[in-house]
Amino acid sequence: MNGKIGWITLVIIITSICGVFPATAVLNRVPTGGTVYIGEEGLDISIPLGATNTQVGWWNPGASFLTQPPDYTINVTEPLNFFISPNVFAMRTGNWYAMPAKALAFNVKDPQIGIRIEDTSINGDITDNGWVYRGDEVRFRIDSNLADIAGRPGAGAVEPTVTIKVQGPDGGTYSALMNKAGVLTPLDVSVSTTPFYNPGPVWDTGSSSYTPGTYTIWAECNANRMKDNYNIVGKTVSAQRYLRVQEQNPLIGVTVLTTSPTNQQTTKITIKPTTIVTTKPTTTVLTTMATPVETVQSPISTTPAPTPTKAAGLSGWCAVLAGIIGCALYGARRR
Repeated sequence: MNGKIGWITLVIIITSICGVFPATAVLNRVPTGGTVYIGEEGLDISIPLGATNTQVGWWNPGASFLTQPPDYTINVTEPLNFFISPNVFAMRTGNWYAMPAKALAFNVKDPQIGIRIEDTSINGDITDNGWVYRGDEVRFRIDSNLADIAGRPGAGAVEPTVTIKVQGPDGGTYSALMNKAGVLTPLDVSVSTTPFYNPGPVWDTGSSSYTPGTYTIWAECNANRMKDNYNIVGKTVSAQRYLRVQEQNPLIGVTVLTTSPTNQQTTKITIKPTTIVTTKPTTTVLTTMATPVETVQSPISTTPAPTPTKAAGLSGWCAVLAGIIGCALYGARRR
């Protein structure tokens, strides 16, 4: 008797516990007028379809759904298991209406996703640099149009919709990363904003858990098997990013020589981690300027001085003076 009472009590306790915790969050329940994405399967569109509609219809852009028949219709036989097939919907994005009521059912979007990398130690975007000083902390930014998935009824505030992939130099992939504070952050995230940021630094690149080398980083969305059905870079999976984790900037020591077509000056650029030093070789400038100076001065140095003209003028005055003296002497003799 006591054993039976004990089992009954245990069942009641388990039932009560199950009633306290909510049901598992889901991502497939579509509200009326909600957004769905190409590639999603197993969607529950029973609410937007309603009880009396058996089809969904689509009109070409610019056509009136009130006065014209739909340009494409789909018979909905399983409203709890609806597939946004790429073959059907890739060329038919936009509003779809429940038929025959012509009531808005859902909006089809082509998914988009990208990822960027930020160094929180210097508060800068290092995606294009492809290098981070080993010891700095890193976070990620997701650029996408996928936030509507997390906003569906029953999705839950923390239900992951996007996975950030971090592949190490040895080929292994991390499912979580640790920051300097020792906080371990899973890389399955609920993307609820556009863009979406990790709330803080998630990766201490100086930790001994992470070896120096090149890491491959990307993001993907496989909510409702979207990526499995529509695996296209930039849509359900981002382009891959490459990040070198090391203690020296790989660009140090790279020298670039450029020549300006206007002044023929050669510029040498030396790239350093935080500054760019530009110098102009003085020898090149002097060599360039020497030629025109010599060309201008050359005619001046070869022009003869006007000394013969000045000598001829002095001889003339001497001849006049000699004539006057001669006349005076001649007069004296006659007297």
